[in-house]
Amino acid sequence: MSAAFDTIVVGAGHNGLVCAAKLARAGQRVLVLEARAHVGGLCAAHEFAPGFHSSAGAHALYGLSQDLIKELELERHGFRYAAHGLATVSVGSEGRVRIEGDRVSNVPSDDAAQWPIFAGRMARFARFLSHVLKTTPPRLGVESDRWALASLGLRLRLLGRRDMREFLRIVGMNVYDLATDEFASPLLNGALGFDATLGTNFGPRAPGTVLTLLHRWATASMSPMGLALPAGGMGTLARALSSSAEASGATVRTSAPARRFIVTDDRIVGVELQSGETVMAKRVVSNADPRRTFFDLLGTEHLDTGFVRRVDHYRSRGLTARLNLALDRLPTFRHLDAPDHGARILIAPTLDDIERAFDASKYGELPEHPVLEVFLPTVHDPSLAPAGRHVLSANVQFAPTQSKNGWAADRGTLLRTILATLEAHAPGIGTSVVAEELLTPADLESEYGAAGGHWHHGELAFDQFLMVRPVPGAAQYATPVAGLYLCGAGSHPGGGVTGLPGRLAAERILRDAR
Repeated sequence: MSAAFDTIVVGAGHNGLVCAAKLARAGQRVLVLEARAHVGGLCAAHEFAPGFHSSAGAHALYGLSQDLIKELELERHGFRYAAHGLATVSVGSEGRVRIEGDRVSNVPSDDAAQWPIFAGRMARFARFLSHVLKTTPPRLGVESDRWALASLGLRLRLLGRRDMREFLRIVGMNVYDLATDEFASPLLNGALGFDATLGTNFGPRAPGTVLTLLHRWATASMSPMGLALPAGGMGTLARALSSSAEASGATVRTSAPARRFIVTDDRIVGVELQSGETVMAKRVVSNADPRRTFFDLLGTEHLDTGFVRRVDHYRSRGLTARLNLALDRLPTFRHLDAPDHGARILIAPTLDDIERAFDASKYGELPEHPVLEVFLPTVHDPSLAPAGRHVLSANVQFAPTQSKNGWAADRGTLLRTILATLEAHAPGIGTSVVAEELLTPADLESEYGAAGGHWHHGELAFDQFLMVRPVPGAAQYATPVAGLYLCGAGSHPGGGVTGLPGRLAAERILRDAR
């Protein structure tokens, strides 16, 4: 049969839409298939209570590059910021620490003097790493990639002898040791530990958590806007990406879940939908996570045993839950000034608090004192709630992928524990709750198709990073099956709302199509 499309993109998350837009702008006939009724995946906005809007995953931007916004003309398609350059405020029972770029306040004088030095050094490392994240990783042992590998080594060397040695010393460390070596403030160290472990399956004492911290700093360095909130919520970005793709000639179909990929003579030739409809194409790009892509949609019969084993060992155990609250008034947090309520608020008082919360998840238990990342987006964007009312969104660490008693029994317990944690820092917030939505990792898996409920489609660790993400044989977006590509967060450079996996996958496809 002749191909109706050049490329089918399965999954209209932000990476899938970026990939589709770039391919369509290059002249390809592109179809995007999305299982849900709305585009955006975990970035999709939804009304979780009448008049109250939030998303199920990402609730802020910190790594969307300005050049991608310009390239895809997202502002013309409705994207804009409600706020940007937001500070991070870490709160505890005794006070707060405010972090804003290379400035930090409410810390001991030695920490205040050390922070700009530390932040400057980390920023230099982040700029080096951001170049790594923005390029297709080189393949080891491949002649044609030797120059790319040498270029990577040269960029590391150009850090200078002192910074290069320091980078190599700390990149494999745990964030607990790095933070306590540098600073005395528990709240400041807690903020560093939270950023290193958010969305991961690590506690702050785990080796490699400095890498995850640097990954966050590196993605943040790509955007001049800093930590930002899109006007209308994250769903506005998803809709702008979809509109850009369609304006470039792509077709976007929602409520069109894929059942399986069609393989003929060891090559992908199309997609069969759950409805029984088949759509033919020269190639298929999967925005799904690697496990779903290879095991559910493709089928292991089309892969060799060694590759199947590598995918089976790929770690994607999510430990983050999402809480959305509809509030009848703006809560007041202890120790925070009025402007701080529009900042990113962390409740992670110490590194030990984070470690104890993580420890419980190892055994399927709920944390007694969860650590939280909190936003009150309606401070900047009142359109997300009815007049005079507010939305609180919180990322909750660490909720086990499968709780010991099952989430049917443990959901209410975790919700009460989170609300008690919020109440301790924002007295009276419980009486202002109109409605709540708690999404566990199991919900993220069942409702959004993310294996293990992992936001980033797989753990970011040394053995799942760069030229081995997700696994050898599929680390440069192409897969062992001809015509099948990856473009999701399970591919390089990983999670976060950057659009980089989608962009780099599109560039690889266009090179292969020449």
